[in-house]
Amino acid sequence: MLSEKDKESIQNAYRQFLNGRELKARYGQKLMIAAIARTLGGIQRNGAGERDHGKTDGEHICVVEAGTGTGKTVSYLLAAIPMAIAHDKTLVVSTATVALQEQIINKDLPELIRHSGLKFEVSLAKGRGRYLCLSKLDQLLTELTSSGVGASLALYEDEKPQVDEVGIKLYRDMADELASGRWDGDRDNWKDTIEGDDWSRVTTDHRQCSGRRCPHVSSCSFFRARESLGKSRVIVANHDLLLADLALGGGAILPPPEDTIYVLDEAHHLPDKALNHFAHHSRVGATTGWLDQANKNLGQLLGDIGDGGELERAGEELPALFTAAKQKMEMAWPLLEDLCEFEEERGKNSGAFAGRSARHRFEGGVVPESLMHLAEQLREDFDEIEGLLSKMVQSAQRMMEDAHSPVPIVDLERWYPVLGSWHGRAEANLELWANYSRIDEGAVPQARWVTLVEWGGSFDFEVCSSPILAGKTLEFSLWRRCYGAVLTSATLTALGRFDRLKMRAGTPDNASYEIVPSPFDFSRAELRVPKDAVEANNADLHTDAVIEALPDLLEGPGGSLVLFASRRQMETVYESLPGTWRNRILMQGQQSRQQLLDSHKKSVDSGGHSVLFGLASFAEGLDLPGDYCRHVVIAKLPFAVPDDPIEAALAEWIEAKGGNAFMQITVPDAALKLVQACGRLLRTERDSGTITLLDRRIVTKRYGRAMLDSLPPFRRAIN
Repeated sequence: MLSEKDKESIQNAYRQFLNGRELKARYGQKLMIAAIARTLGGIQRNGAGERDHGKTDGEHICVVEAGTGTGKTVSYLLAAIPMAIAHDKTLVVSTATVALQEQIINKDLPELIRHSGLKFEVSLAKGRGRYLCLSKLDQLLTELTSSGVGASLALYEDEKPQVDEVGIKLYRDMADELASGRWDGDRDNWKDTIEGDDWSRVTTDHRQCSGRRCPHVSSCSFFRARESLGKSRVIVANHDLLLADLALGGGAILPPPEDTIYVLDEAHHLPDKALNHFAHHSRVGATTGWLDQANKNLGQLLGDIGDGGELERAGEELPALFTAAKQKMEMAWPLLEDLCEFEEERGKNSGAFAGRSARHRFEGGVVPESLMHLAEQLREDFDEIEGLLSKMVQSAQRMMEDAHSPVPIVDLERWYPVLGSWHGRAEANLELWANYSRIDEGAVPQARWVTLVEWGGSFDFEVCSSPILAGKTLEFSLWRRCYGAVLTSATLTALGRFDRLKMRAGTPDNASYEIVPSPFDFSRAELRVPKDAVEANNADLHTDAVIEALPDLLEGPGGSLVLFASRRQMETVYESLPGTWRNRILMQGQQSRQQLLDSHKKSVDSGGHSVLFGLASFAEGLDLPGDYCRHVVIAKLPFAVPDDPIEAALAEWIEAKGGNAFMQITVPDAALKLVQACGRLLRTERDSGTITLLDRRIVTKRYGRAMLDSLPPFRRAIN
């Protein structure tokens, strides 16, 4: 139960914040603060200050859907920070987008510190991949000096583009800026945009990083940033970093879950991001090439860092295993060609992919016996390779710590990232082929599929597997372990219920679930379904109807946003409109997102009329208040494209259990996306405008009423 002391601390902080900002309390904000405070204040603790797991599990988790305009960031910070201080825990605020992360660290938290009276330290947490590796930069500049322009610097990995004079200047500028203290090694703080290939040469990951053994550790940008995490009460991270930490066991990058209160903002993104983190992938051709290249370079590696001991003994066993694994990978190619049906795609032609679809999914996640047998052989080979490389990595680590090591430190520095990369690649293949070599025994099957990907001017087979739901993984790695958690977003329910979130994210039934109302007056917006709208399941007829309707719909002042469910329809509509209309339209893909928005706002600010054409990514997170968006047109109900292998496997599993995948998955998903799309119109309490839906199914189909009822209470003009 929330103590009077904690309640008073939160109330005082809220009161001071409102007075300092000269704001009035919002009803929804007060409800959200109270819900979070009740949950965190009700956590039962043992004598050591740990959460008592003997109590009913799940009551330490609070799920809050807070409508736009609630002020949810301030709400969860004002409720959770005093509780983290009182319980001596770290608060980790995790977001799905960089934009929100930057808003919290640069705006919301500084304002809270300035006006609430709360005293706490804050850090921004990023992964190693956002920081420069001094060891790699030093090696790269040394090789460039000796090799000159055109050095490939592939370091025995898959070939990367060669370094040109512009690249050389970039790396020398980096070294100068670091030495002068004008740059801290954070990619996001560099003065210009750094291309991915350029950055990949001078960053690292946990496999390639030698950690505290590195001679550059005292100047390492990543470790400097990481040291501040241990001193901070509040850490702002992102879902990808949080999931990476959980994949490493928790507590490897961020504080241990048991000592952490998590706030997961934009929490509706967490399940999909979790699936990405816990999926397995391996490319057949690329892996075959890597095994061959590694075998060729193994002799030089052992010649440079062979110690006459464990590293050398392990290394001498690798050639036979590399060769055996390569031979079996070569057998996988014709087998996959025989087993997989890459049928012709309708109306597409893309070079090496002409006449082929992108992927083949194994129904029910069941792998053909011949592929399962080969997978077991590959599992055995990669199990041995991974074990030997693990011994070599550990041996190299010990030598780097040994002041009397027989191997020069400079050689260990050069080869350690290569060893680490090999080890990571072997482990990834081990996990993938182990997954393909076994029959699913759990209640929920795996999705397994093969994707055609471009590779070296031709194509490669990417063999993939993934859980179809992230719920169990999140349950055991996060919900059961954490001290407390708050999940929030403007869209957590689907069709007015939290069932979709529970299924996909695995949140417990006995967690606290709250819906906090938005302060907006939704009667300031009108939802229209024109009588001449057609059902979008007739694609050609629907596209023609959209082309005919748009010119009349979009006549009027200010900005408009037209949202499409497919790029093909968006481009067809754009090309079919009169030239005078195309001049008003800014279409997604023509420029970067930010450039499109800047051009749109500039046109509206000058009194013009601008129309944005966008896809699903424009239906979420796009903030166009006032005249920037007076009309949102939704071309069709946002049903997911049915070719996603994970969603297809999930639907198949539900049907096999006697369920209705369309009503249990497809409709709730579309309902949530429709709410997000409609949410592009009202961004402030003063906004007004129109939402037009050009898909008659919202009226004619039985699921349409449920989808309509899940929308905010707009005025309706449905003919």
